Amino acid sequence: MVVRRRARKILIPLLVYSVSAGVVGYFVHHAHSGARGIEAREQFEAQAAGLTRELDAVKTERADWERRIALLRNDQIDRDLLEERARIMLGRVHRNDLVIIMGQ
Repeated sequence: MVVRRRARKILIPLLVYSVSAGVVGYFVHHAHSGARGIEAREQFEAQAAGLTRELDAVKTERADWERRIALLRNDQIDRDLLEERARIMLGRVHRNDLVIIMGQ
């Protein structure tokens, strides 16, 4: 009987601690690498940073286009911009322009 009591005193807490450690380990594992864990958060933050950089680039491009459109809409049109657009639309070049033909 003494051996049984001693075994119970040792095995029951050992079993409780083992089960508790397993449950804690399960939750820690999923908190780290689960669908809403730390790794997923880092991936979302990296994706958000990439999208922010892309948004900044698009905003810069939009501001450039708005500036160019404003030059065409004023009472006095910017001659350089008008000449550039006319050359592009007509497919012509100025006699002082250097043309580089690249094979496709």
